[in-house]
Amino acid sequence: MNAHDNRRRRDSQRVLVLQGGGALGAYQAGVYEALAEKGIAPDWVAGISIGAINAALIAGNAPEDRLPALRRFWDMVSSELPYRLDERIGFVRRAFNEASAQFVAFFGIPGFFNPRLPMPLPEWPTEFGRLSYYDTAPLRSTLLELVDFDRINHAETRFAVGAVNVLNGNFAYFDNRHRKIGPEHVMASGALPPGFPPVQIDGEWYWDGGLVSNTPLQYVLDNRPECEMTIFQVDLFSSRGSVPRTMADVAQREKDIRFSSRTRLGTDMSKQLQKMQAAAGRLAKKLPPELKDDPDLAKLLACTPDGAVAVMHLINRGETYETNSKDYEFSRMTITEHWAAGKADALYSLDHPDWTGRALKPDEIITFDLAGDRLSKPLTPPTGEPA
Repeated sequence: MNAHDNRRRRDSQRVLVLQGGGALGAYQAGVYEALAEKGIAPDWVAGISIGAINAALIAGNAPEDRLPALRRFWDMVSSELPYRLDERIGFVRRAFNEASAQFVAFFGIPGFFNPRLPMPLPEWPTEFGRLSYYDTAPLRSTLLELVDFDRINHAETRFAVGAVNVLNGNFAYFDNRHRKIGPEHVMASGALPPGFPPVQIDGEWYWDGGLVSNTPLQYVLDNRPECEMTIFQVDLFSSRGSVPRTMADVAQREKDIRFSSRTRLGTDMSKQLQKMQAAAGRLAKKLPPELKDDPDLAKLLACTPDGAVAVMHLINRGETYETNSKDYEFSRMTITEHWAAGKADALYSLDHPDWTGRALKPDEIITFDLAGDRLSKPLTPPTGEPA
């Protein structure tokens, strides 16, 4: 690492924030490929659920091995459904996607999860670690094969994944700055009930972090160092949609809203806090000398702004032929499309003049959502959203 790299790590950080969303996570792999092509290496990767798996594949490999590891994982999980359609839209495609999802529901996914046999009955007591419809033991083997946990624990790249404590309902983050990371921490972050079993860590049981928040963005903002930060926030469910027309649409829209949670809330709260911190600093300069030692003022001034933050928001917008089962529809055709969409959205956003020409004040958080109109309005792209 040369002197310029050392200075960049002190003066700024690049963070990749990955939301949960099952099969939709291939979109995140496409985003990472675009970043790699542009020479953008994250200093910190944080994830929830499938985002935690992608984060482990990135942080747990040398830079030149990250993209091959992502490809091996996504090729593996889509290997049982390699079929393609000549006509990729309309009712036929919708039926194909639904059939693919039902295949996964019945037979599981290679290297990820298998149906639990016999299936636990609703009122029949069973060992807590077996209370799920699927067994994720294959995922542990896959993680041990594709992820170098010694590299993660060396902490050259910061790594954090979120899970929920089953007994107290509190969020917990497993951060390689604070503890040793193993495959169980990644699996805990993706242990979504009742499909997947809880994971026990240090005598405590954990479920998927998406039960509380499907994005680790707030954790990153709350624990960021005092430096400028560029965040690539990759969401797999869109908070915006249309009014449902069928019961199937209702189920899909409900899932989109539930799992797109907190991204906007996190950035809005942090923007307001940063503004208040900056205002306290300006006010302190105007106070008379007798108030300079006031303990309340000292407390406010201790919360100094940590530096400017630019958030590139990349969102998997979804397709009209997708259904409520889109997060477990692992056909090779669909996985390839998600990957391609993520890469295209990221490349479009990285080359957008609003992004390349951004200029932030020292105490500002600004969010850019530039890829939303990539296909429909390529000549009039949207602008960044200032704080």
